[in-house]
Amino acid sequence: MRTQLNNGREYELEEQYGLPEKLPLGEQVLWQGSPHVWRTAKDIFYIRPIMVYFSFLVFYRLYDGIVLEHTFKVILISITWMLVLSIVSTGLIASLAYFTASSTAYTITNRRVIMRIGIALTMSFNLPFKEIVSADFKAHKDGYGNIPLKIAAHTKIAYFHLWPHVRPMRFVHPEPMLRNIPNVAQVSAILAQAWAIENDVALQTKKSPMAQHDRRRPTIAVGLTKDLGLT
Repeated sequence: MRTQLNNGREYELEEQYGLPEKLPLGEQVLWQGSPHVWRTAKDIFYIRPIMVYFSFLVFYRLYDGIVLEHTFKVILISITWMLVLSIVSTGLIASLAYFTASSTAYTITNRRVIMRIGIALTMSFNLPFKEIVSADFKAHKDGYGNIPLKIAAHTKIAYFHLWPHVRPMRFVHPEPMLRNIPNVAQVSAILAQAWAIENDVALQTKKSPMAQHDRRRPTIAVGLTKDLGLT
């Protein structure tokens, strides 16, 4: 039997930020955050290569006009049109990145991870800790980074529904990913601790394998703490 993680709910009013409904008694928010706008534009929508490409076209128009000995007016008109096209195109990409980041809310509670995503169609994905097999994180020098979540194989979740909040190129078994979040190392520690408590597994060192504490979940336990860098 497959578990449907996507509740497919579209909502406009939130009783609590980032959540489709109030948390049940005993569940509390440990962390909330959203993707960084510039990193979203840079890493997801590749705004920097696009800016370089349009800059090249502008200089090419200038160079071509000089070589062909066009009049100043012709060269100015040609460059102006290219600049307008460049600004509009880059602005659209920047706006898409802004709305993608601002409409996203990642929430870690003591029982699950909740991802509220979507610009026109807002959806929430509930990822209970019982369904999370392992996690990883990649931190940049400024502290921002990603946390991909590997979910149980029997779950059902679509890559297209998650994009861009999904680990790239994992089409067969998509991995939801908290993208471009600040202080990713600290957030991963919060996630690992909450996951361990919910699954009744102690965070151990490499010299003390978790399989000794819970033989039913040796892969899950070792995978999460090792990937999160807490072993």
